Amino acid sequence: MQQHEIWKIIDERQEDLIRFCQDIIRIPSENPPGDVEDVTKFICDFLDTYHIPYEIVRPVPGCPNILATFGKKGGKRVVFNGHCDVVPAGDESKWDFPPYSGEIKDGRILGRGTSDMKCGLASSLFAIAMLAQHNAELSGEILYTIVPDEETGGYHGTQWLFEHGYIKGDWGIVPEPTGFDNIEVGQKGNLGIHLTLTGRSAHGSLAPYVGQSAVEDMMELCQALKELREIHGSYDGEIAQVMEVSKQAIRDIQKAPGVDNCMDHVTVNFGVIQGGTKYNMVADSCQADIDCRVPIGVDGEQVQKKVAEIIERLGLTDRCKVEYRGGRTGNYCSINDPIVLSARRCAKELMDIDLIAAYQWASSDTRYFREAGISTIQYGPSNAEGIHTYNETVDVKDVVSACKMYAGMILDLIG
Repeated sequence: MQQHEIWKIIDERQEDLIRFCQDIIRIPSENPPGDVEDVTKFICDFLDTYHIPYEIVRPVPGCPNILATFGKKGGKRVVFNGHCDVVPAGDESKWDFPPYSGEIKDGRILGRGTSDMKCGLASSLFAIAMLAQHNAELSGEILYTIVPDEETGGYHGTQWLFEHGYIKGDWGIVPEPTGFDNIEVGQKGNLGIHLTLTGRSAHGSLAPYVGQSAVEDMMELCQALKELREIHGSYDGEIAQVMEVSKQAIRDIQKAPGVDNCMDHVTVNFGVIQGGTKYNMVADSCQADIDCRVPIGVDGEQVQKKVAEIIERLGLTDRCKVEYRGGRTGNYCSINDPIVLSARRCAKELMDIDLIAAYQWASSDTRYFREAGISTIQYGPSNAEGIHTYNETVDVKDVVSACKMYAGMILDLIG
């Protein structure tokens, strides 16, 4: 099958594609709490309709992972990976439309998960379904892993699948939101820091002369940990080139002074602080959860060493416990890899655009692919302003283009 043939088929079936997107959006799958059973059944019914074989594996109850395959075994393998969970809708009164409406207005599909990432998931599944329905003969195989818990770390999804040998391949495509005109070829590491600081309780009226406030000490520690933001990477060659493009991209999108530092510096977010028992008691315990994103070119161990130095400098070593979690360093693939070149060729032919290859300031399950040596890109339809906040949408035309891009890349790589 030629690319122009499958693109014509997708154009003719775009109403079915958009309806599929609407239907999957209308199934709430918020995480937390993480109930994805209904949306998993819906996806499996879709796979059954197009006679695409699959299996479901559950690391723990309530965490179904779908592994679907199509094509010829023994050749090169393209692995798609998508998550079916979404972040909570939050306060529905702050939405301009019902968060699970799936309605279309002004050329946009409306609802939680449209950009992140149910429309990317649906459009890539639809591309494979069209290839299967029209008996496309491939020289290799497609593996699609659909996971339940990306929004809470992927520990019972993508990470578990890699740890247990379910995912092997030559190239990876993750339909996470990027927008129609760029692909993500690298991202920051996600280093979570959990601090537990102990103090000594006393009557609040005696502070600060009696007792030792863990809350007050945590405030001082957090202030000092802002020094982590001074850690940055140094680049040359291809990485320097892509980094500059990435810094310009975030300036254009976020329009906040200094925001381009998010690309090449460590970022620090003090997400949660909990401490004390009662307002008139000196707090004998305080905990903090901190989100650090580590840029390409910086080792997570460098960040950990700096944290230890700060704790020692403040004299808190004996009273402060530190726990780390998550991916600790950045990851990327070359812009000259066949999968990147394929995406650029398809975008030029389909949309007559020069696809931008950039790094991402956040992180996703893509890190597991690159850490396993699989050259992987992220590419998915999105409108950035609604992701993880209110009024999430995606453009209908971008969904159709993404579907055609996925089909085109499959045929390019293993057609």
